Amino acid sequence: MNVTRKDVDALNAVITVDINQEDVAPKVEQVLNDYRKRADIPGFRKGNVPMGVIKKQYGQAVMVDEVNKMLQSSLNDFLNEEKISILGNPLPVPVDNIDWNATAFSFDFELGLTPGVEVKLPNRKAVTRYEIQADEKFVNEQLERLQKQYGAIVPTDEVTADTELTVGVSFEGGADQKSATFTTSELKSKKALTAFKNATIGEVIAFSTKGLFKEEHVLRRVMETLPEKAVTLSLTLQERNNRTLADLDQDFFDKVFGKDAVKSATDGKEKLKADAMGHFETQANQKFINDMTEHLIDNTKFSLPEAFLKKWMQTAGENPITAEEAEAEYTKSERGLRYQLIESKLMQEHDLQITREEVEAFAKDLIKKQMVQYGRTDIQEEELTEIAGRILGNQEEVKRISDQVMSEKMRQLFLEKGNIKVKKLSYDDFIKEAYKK
Repeated sequence: MNVTRKDVDALNAVITVDINQEDVAPKVEQVLNDYRKRADIPGFRKGNVPMGVIKKQYGQAVMVDEVNKMLQSSLNDFLNEEKISILGNPLPVPVDNIDWNATAFSFDFELGLTPGVEVKLPNRKAVTRYEIQADEKFVNEQLERLQKQYGAIVPTDEVTADTELTVGVSFEGGADQKSATFTTSELKSKKALTAFKNATIGEVIAFSTKGLFKEEHVLRRVMETLPEKAVTLSLTLQERNNRTLADLDQDFFDKVFGKDAVKSATDGKEKLKADAMGHFETQANQKFINDMTEHLIDNTKFSLPEAFLKKWMQTAGENPITAEEAEAEYTKSERGLRYQLIESKLMQEHDLQITREEVEAFAKDLIKKQMVQYGRTDIQEEELTEIAGRILGNQEEVKRISDQVMSEKMRQLFLEKGNIKVKKLSYDDFIKEAYKK
């Protein structure tokens, strides 16, 4: 048996595997002998079927199977020994009318080679890292929101900017009428706002969903779905309420922050600010990683074996796809593939590795944070270890958490080696600037 490589260009190669009959014949003979011992063919005693009958019935199928095994083994060994890095898997070049009685066989496989990648850190153009500030305006708004949440609900005929409207909802094709609540501040349509100001309890108001609310998520909440096109909503006014602000007393603080955790409005604001800053840091970190990722993809230039990858995609999945579908799939996945190669290069250059201990520690931290959200602050290490063990018994969860650990390592690398500029701003300004809203 002989394996050789021929480079087509810098990104494509062909591996040729030559197999002689004497390479495969002993394996075929061994399998056929095993078949003969177990064969139960009418007219012959079990274990005494003539080898000629066995070869006639099973010989070619066994030959094909053993040749395929040798091909797979020899390909893997060659790629490992020669340290050939490839994208996708080797693609066999189709061969018509193979003569399985021939003295030798030759098979070709196309390879898509991994390109050389040079990642430049620090990056030439600075990437912004946002530091979001929980300013006094934001904290006061959050405190007032909580006061409204825990305040008294008072029926009203006077509609203000934050009046709550509870309506019965029905629309063509929808389920039985249900109730939904939204505030007047969430309405975009001025006509709808005027109608609800003047409506009496029980009155039905019909409006198109197009332009009714400022945000799409409010329409989804009201309808429990999101229509593909505009429909007419029939809204029956059931309640019209204003909320009074809850007093800033100990009862309020206990409901919001937990028993005796906060003793004054000043302490409450400090707690809200600290919580917000933690949340803002998570958002800012993710935005920074996303922006650095996009920057590196856009500014790290290398070619891919595009034609090979599109051909490979046609047969790589559970079900074959057409050339047109592969074209679309390649377009959708190209940037992700480019970043995988960039990240792999950075991991290699900066010796970034993930240990089992790091994955377990990260999982425990996630569990602890989730439990705190549900009011559990007394979780013990033994319980954390047990829950983490169950989670990490799932390989998909291990992969997901490992990706998060590596993402954090990459963020730290970007902060250390990257060209970045820090920008401090309020949360509202961050949303406007970072997401162009």
